[in-house]
Amino acid sequence: MSDEQKNRKQEQLEKYSTNDKGHMTTNNGQKVSEDEFSLKAGERGPTLMEDFHFREKITHFDHERIPERAVHARGYSAHGEFQVYESLEEYTDADFLTNPSKTTPVFVRFSTVAGSKGSSETVRDVRGFATRFYTDTGNFDLVGNNIPVFFIQDAIKFPDLVHAVKPEPHNGIPQAASAHDTFWDFIANNQESAHMAMWAMSDRAIPRSFRMMEGFGVHTFRLVNAKGEAHFVKFHWKPVLGMHSLVWDEAQKLSGKDADFHRGDLYESIEMGNYPEYELGIQVIKEEDEFNFDFDLLDPTKVWPEEEVPVKIVGKMTLNRNVENVFAENEQVAFQPGNVVKGIDFTNDPLLQGRLFSYTDTQINRFGSTNFHEVPINKPVCPFHNNQRDGFMRQTINKGQVSYHKNSLADNQPEPAAKEEGGYVHYQERIDAHKVKARSESFKDHFSQATLFWNSMSDVEKDHITSAFSFELGKVQSESVQKQVVDMFANVSLDLAKSIADNIGVRAPQSGGSDVTKSSPALSMMNTHFKPDTRKVGVIVADGFKGEDLMTVINELKSQGVQPELISDKLGYRKANDGAEAQIDHTFLTSESVLFDALYLVGGDNESQAFSQSANYFLNEAFTHFKPIGATHSGVKWLENNKMIGKAGVVTGDHMKEFADDFAKAIAAHRHWDREIVFQQA
Repeated sequence: MSDEQKNRKQEQLEKYSTNDKGHMTTNNGQKVSEDEFSLKAGERGPTLMEDFHFREKITHFDHERIPERAVHARGYSAHGEFQVYESLEEYTDADFLTNPSKTTPVFVRFSTVAGSKGSSETVRDVRGFATRFYTDTGNFDLVGNNIPVFFIQDAIKFPDLVHAVKPEPHNGIPQAASAHDTFWDFIANNQESAHMAMWAMSDRAIPRSFRMMEGFGVHTFRLVNAKGEAHFVKFHWKPVLGMHSLVWDEAQKLSGKDADFHRGDLYESIEMGNYPEYELGIQVIKEEDEFNFDFDLLDPTKVWPEEEVPVKIVGKMTLNRNVENVFAENEQVAFQPGNVVKGIDFTNDPLLQGRLFSYTDTQINRFGSTNFHEVPINKPVCPFHNNQRDGFMRQTINKGQVSYHKNSLADNQPEPAAKEEGGYVHYQERIDAHKVKARSESFKDHFSQATLFWNSMSDVEKDHITSAFSFELGKVQSESVQKQVVDMFANVSLDLAKSIADNIGVRAPQSGGSDVTKSSPALSMMNTHFKPDTRKVGVIVADGFKGEDLMTVINELKSQGVQPELISDKLGYRKANDGAEAQIDHTFLTSESVLFDALYLVGGDNESQAFSQSANYFLNEAFTHFKPIGATHSGVKWLENNKMIGKAGVVTGDHMKEFADDFAKAIAAHRHWDREIVFQQA
């Protein structure tokens, strides 16, 4: 073993070794003399219950799993930091939003919603986007999604929604999927869900990565400044890499090829130093303008169109550190919408109001205690003092005899803080109303914004939405439910409803449609950032490739932020025609075209028939997924054989630097949808 290999092995040992040094002990510190055999009555006798090390080890193992989350069970997390660009003191006195020189630690958990902890990550689903800010005045949890609206308007319906989308109780099928009867029966009979269903059927529900999706606070919050003046606000996370998605066939194949695709992408990106970045944006509306719009500001099934209420970019979040222990951090983190700091307050959004109770109640159920805030990942970075005591998992050792307020024995400590001392004061909203079980009339428009979303889509996006509806409803067994859903979405677009009906074989509605004509270009994913940064390119090479040319292209791509990875029929090294060697990262057996954003076909003089067959399989699959494809030298013949020369996103060339530049531009485009038009015409 070379010195370099020894050093690398030592680095790996240090990186992955436990933090515990010294002798093995029990949890109470007693050193352990034996960890291979339990205490027995003779070598072949029964195990003795007095073996305290055995009992502790087995008992701890038996209780290693806490109940998974009812929703958002499948998630992955990372640490990072946030910094505001300029003071927002006009709107809020939250310290982390008013001090541009301050860096605030953050912890972000991304997740799917419907699936269990062991489900695939590339299913069609909403993605959770929960951010904890560890501010100097306490934790602020922005617990949102990658879609800005929700299925329901009132939290009392949340159990119904989740029951409907989860596996059906009579057979436990399907896992992590909404393509079944009970979900669509719920949608058809709860028409406030129309807008969210449109988003869920769009490409937003199958993101390319956590790094390439937006995040939203969903609800309307309040920002309150030092003068006590309030503004309505919605929070947005804008990915610096832009918004990009998978295609449906690709997403399904990834579920089988790599169920951990999204978490793997996040983990590897951070390990490589390609830190995910998101800019924080806010939409702000003055209190006096609350009723000046054609939607209710408090309705969580509505967006504030960016053309009407612009998004002001105010700061940036960078995720720069992976979790050290998935269970201790990702599983034990306990987000709560009720975790706010001074300068941020709630509104009467009925979904938000219910979540303020539900999340705390859920965490108590998961942890079996109210003391989940004592777990390190949940602890604030500032001191905390109160009179809460005891209970399961209590770690704080409270000193003294006093645990109540008010008191004289401890000089009335801890005592509340005045507003001037940083004490939290709720916004004093005037309320004069009867106690009722009802919903505002202004919440009853369920279709206009669903039509706004449809109007805002490109033709390609509309085709994808239609196909998604057709797939989902095609899995529904009840023809009655299918028909109800088709009739419902005739209120959004009659053309959409007729197309779905034709695809699933039910009678098309003859009337319907909407008179909403306005659109919001910001809702289309075609209007996003397009850049090649961090894109993975599979480079297919065989023995006898042109070594100097390949290195020129690879170095040029790397200089533009692209990540080339070499694929061949065997691991090890492939030899170039000039004697140079290139190390192979993957084989055809251990990788798939769906794991890459683009393909670069190089080939070589010594290709076997099996090699060519595998390369052709990769090529054709990538082509049908509209991915950029580049080819030089021997690789060009595969394009010629498949009649792909000249097609959109297919790049060839003889001058390596020019080819690399053109290929990088094709990679930046993400997908080349013109191919889809060719297929449709065919």
